[in-house]
Amino acid sequence: MWIKRDISGSIDKNRDTVQIIRGPRQCGKSSLILRLDPSFKELSLDDPSLRELAQNDPELFLKQFNNQKLFIDEAQYAPALFPSLKRKADLFKRDEKNQAQTILRLTGSNQILMDKNIKESLAGRASFFDMNTLSVAEILAAKKSSIQDILYKGGWPELHANEGIIAKKFLDDYINSYVEKDIVLASGIQKSREFLKFTKLLAGRVGGLLDFAGLGRDVGVDSKTIKDWVSILEKMHIISLVMPYSSSLSSRLVKSPKVYFLDTGLACRLQGWTSAGPILTSPQQGSLFENLVFCEIFKLNINYQLGLEIYHWRSREGEEIDFLIQKDPNHFLFIEAKVSSVKLMCLSDFPEVRKVFLKKLPEFILCHQEGENILGQHVPIAYLKDFLLS
Repeated sequence: MWIKRDISGSIDKNRDTVQIIRGPRQCGKSSLILRLDPSFKELSLDDPSLRELAQNDPELFLKQFNNQKLFIDEAQYAPALFPSLKRKADLFKRDEKNQAQTILRLTGSNQILMDKNIKESLAGRASFFDMNTLSVAEILAAKKSSIQDILYKGGWPELHANEGIIAKKFLDDYINSYVEKDIVLASGIQKSREFLKFTKLLAGRVGGLLDFAGLGRDVGVDSKTIKDWVSILEKMHIISLVMPYSSSLSSRLVKSPKVYFLDTGLACRLQGWTSAGPILTSPQQGSLFENLVFCEIFKLNINYQLGLEIYHWRSREGEEIDFLIQKDPNHFLFIEAKVSSVKLMCLSDFPEVRKVFLKKLPEFILCHQEGENILGQHVPIAYLKDFLLS
């Protein structure tokens, strides 16, 4: 079953000579590229023989496909190939009849290696697209599914396109191969056992303020190592930090970031959940649903290139609102995430909000788990995309 991706339009409309689609393994990069334009010749550098040729003789590698549009998957494995790709793109663009046409599409799941190669060879010559796992809206547009099931499985396309795949095994294999091995090896992490413990403890803190020193004590490493590991997971599109909103009037707001996983399936499995049902009655249900709401906002922002800034709001006096979305200097939206639909507090009851937003209080909505439609300030997560795009 094919599940349409919201980012398709942005990639398809772009006409730059080189396109680079980044994202974690198994998020659907290859499937999407082949779906958008099957005329691209697929070359995967996961293949050892192709990788060896691309690395040792990149000119010969490209000469075999001289007049073809190329899709090179896992391009980061052959860093010697990138200068040759640069020359190919430059020569192509010199011919006026070749303007506004994409001939190279590159993907990579190792963001650290991709960034290094791109900065050295393709800077200023390529358009970049960050791809993530499926959003709630994408899944529900393709099939019927409960929000709780999506929360547990995450947005991995294979788990939603093929009902025969066991989510627990898929996620275990993913954590074992990508998180525990690929990321550790690519990043030169020496303390692999401590790193795995760190990822599990971090998953247990989704939606919470990130305390580097406290996390370091629990893992058994120093806070600098924790900061380095957090940075690695950010670059590899595993987690995202949400910074606190800051303005000249917000000196009494908490300054620590909050942490979220970019896929709730990974967070659930790292927490130890083996099925969706027990999460409903657990203390983690609220924070995991908050994480799901963040993912929906984050993915929508990336897929439609909305340019939204996402913050959290928390004052030293205890005022707390999950998300503050800024579209432009004068357009703000507060979003509170709750599993159930409850009465929403009035923003005028928040002294620090009144202090910062003197002229006009932002709009304030509650995003909750279930519901058939949008009712005033109450927006079910299934309709969050419609609300934000409108």
